Amino acid sequence: MFGLDRRNKKNFVLVNLGSLKMRIIKFVILILFMGSAAVTRAQLLDTVALEACPTYTNLAEALKDPDKVIKLSLRKKKYKEFPREIYQFKNLQWLDLSKNAIKELPDSVAEFKFLQFFSISKNGLERLPLNIGKLKNLKYINVNQNNLTRLPYTFGDLENLEFADLWSNSFDEFPESLKNLKKLRSMDLRNILIPKNIQQGLESVLPKAIIYFSPPCNCSW
Repeated sequence: MFGLDRRNKKNFVLVNLGSLKMRIIKFVILILFMGSAAVTRAQLLDTVALEACPTYTNLAEALKDPDKVIKLSLRKKKYKEFPREIYQFKNLQWLDLSKNAIKELPDSVAEFKFLQFFSISKNGLERLPLNIGKLKNLKYINVNQNNLTRLPYTFGDLENLEFADLWSNSFDEFPESLKNLKKLRSMDLRNILIPKNIQQGLESVLPKAIIYFSPPCNCSW
């Protein structure tokens, strides 16, 4: 094996020190990048901070920088299906799809783990996803003026739900799981034909919530 003279040894050490320095710089850059990426990932905002966020109302504009989109309102856009582009907004916490023509929501809506506010009123909606209960951070849901006949059993898994606007649908039953909505403060069930005994039953299992009913119907479920 050939030995190194003093000059070559010095150059060898300098080269290795330079290589080590570059590796350290790359490592620091990687750490900084990871930290920056963590910041861009969704952090659950409180009500005040969420209200202060800008609301994107144009899908094309929102797609220019998806990580910045916290609030998205796509009302009256004539959508007939849930826009798949929305899945790019990983930090989404507020979504309004009211007054479109979306009759069914895909089960993949449950991917929006940070969603707190969701409105899809006046769509002709016929069903909610069976796994809607996976939206664990949902606090407000508005599905009024649709064609819903029942709530999925997992609706009771919305452990942080505070407000449920279900007004003017065609419900003919309610799941027993509603009793698990411990944080529910208000539920609107007006303009729905509900017998008196069912109204009383709902009030008994949700004693901390204010429930708005129309006068009970002389009907049976």
